[in-house]
Parts: sequence; structure tokens; C-alpha cells
Amino acid sequence: MTPSDTPGSPGDARGRWSDLERPPLNATALRRGLVRPGGLWTELEVVRATGSTNTDLVTRARAGAPEGAVLIAEEQTAGRGRLDRAWTAPARSGLFFSILLRPGGAGVPTERWGWLPLLAGVAAAGALSRTAGVDTALKWPNDLLVTVAGEERKFGGILAERAGDAVVIGMGLNVSLRAGELPVPTAGSLALANAISTDRDPLLRAVLRSIAEWYGEWRRFEGDPGASGLQETYAAGCATLGRQVRAELPGGRERVGEAVAIDGDGRLVLATEGGVQEPVSAGDIVHLRSVPREE
Repeated sequence: MTPSDTPGSPGDARGRWSDLERPPLNATALRRGLVRPGGLWTELEVVRATGSTNTDLVTRARAGAPEGAVLIAEEQTAGRGRLDRAWTAPARSGLFFSILLRPGGAGVPTERWGWLPLLAGVAAAGALSRTAGVDTALKWPNDLLVTVAGEERKFGGILAERAGDAVVIGMGLNVSLRAGELPVPTAGSLALANAISTDRDPLLRAVLRSIAEWYGEWRRFEGDPGASGLQETYAAGCATLGRQVRAELPGGRERVGEAVAIDGDGRLVLATEGGVQEPVSAGDIVHLRSVPREE
């Protein structure tokens, strides 16, 4: 047991068992199930609390940490989403972790590394649909959605950061959050979506195993999103496609149109007024309405 895995004392109000409905992750069992010779995951650490697992792992990546390092926090005090937005949740109410990948070592050209957060989304959505029994969907570029009381809600987000020849991918997933604990009314959780299980250990194992499978296939085809099946699978699970959306772009610009495709670079293609198709590589996407399909 590493120091970071050590339980709190019985008198510590913030000890590991202070909320019996939210038991701590079993770091030893997770390592035993995931860290194996020849596998992607090379080391796994669970810490009680940290500012941001992404920040910590980026630092380790620059210091030479190996591909396949996994850092998990029971609580993040300065979790970050895209555009430096805060990500907050009660301790042990979700899965907050980062992984370190070095795709260049497998011959994947850097221009294809932008697919990694989309790959993580595909892997997580598939794993959680199977393990939690909840239909999940992807919102371009890096959100995960569930349906709560008939409404589409965000319950997870992904953040990818370059660190030299490494990419650190952070993921935050709301698992057991109750309605009164949601950071914003439009958020959701697996529990609120009536998941058949909110046991975080099997959920995390399923997500990490799915990421390893998808990453292995993607690397086998040198990051080609078409040959690896990633582009097609992402499009099939993307709730943004077929919707009228507003793209809020850098510099205060906006575009409104129908989201019609994910191109070979992972960009969202919008069909704007006049029939012009415009790829969007970065920005916030607001779902406006579904576009009726012709029979």
C-alpha cells in the first residue's frame, strides 16, 4: 500500500469511510486487475485528494513517466475542464482520473493525436453503457451525455493536454451525485439516469480496459481513424450529428448550422445557410434542436 492509498484514521471526519454510501476505490485490486506485463497500463495510483490529476500527470510526463501511467483522485479541489472551466464534485462521488499516452512511440503521426480525446469518449461511452446499463451519448468534442427525466444531461467531460511527446487525457464522470449536489441544473450522473450499478471499481476497470482496446487498435493502424473504425463509431454515438447547433468559436465568433459529419481530422462539419459546409476544430457547441430527416 502506497502512502497515498493509506486510509484516514477512524476519527478523521474526511476519512475514507466517512460516507458509507461512497466507499473508497480499492487501489490494490485495481492494480491487480489492470497493471499486467505486456498491457497498456504500467502503473496506477489512487490519491485521496489533489488539485488536478491532469496537472499532476503532465508534470510527471515531462519528468519521464512511462506510457500507461494512471492517476486517480477520490476528490479534485481544482479540477479543470475545457477552457479552464472548474469541475467540482463531492469526494468519491465520481471517477476523476488521468492517463498518460505516448502515441509517437507506436508510429502515430502527431497530426492524428487530436483523435485521442474522441477515442477516450468512444471507449468510455461504450464501457459505461455495458457496465452501468445506461444509454450514453457523445457531444462533440468531449462531453458524455445521459438522459435524466427525459432531458439530455452532461455527466462527463474529457480534457487532453500535450506534454512534449506525451498526451495526458483527463476524465471526470459523475457517478453517484444526487440532484442537490449537481454543480449546475443541466448536469447529470449515472445514479440520476437510473444506472444498474454505481460501484466505481468495476466502472473504472471497464473504462480503462475499453480505452486500452481502442488505443491498441488505433495504434495498430497508425492512428488512422477510418481504418481503425474510430471515426465511424464516434459518429454513430454522437448526439451532436443531425442537430441544429450553434458553434461558439474562438474570438467571439459564432456559426449556426446542421452538424452533418465528423471529418478525418476529428472536426465537426456544419452545413450553414446557403449550403456551405464548414469544419469546426475548436469551440463550444450548443445543441438547438433535431433536424427532421427525410424518409
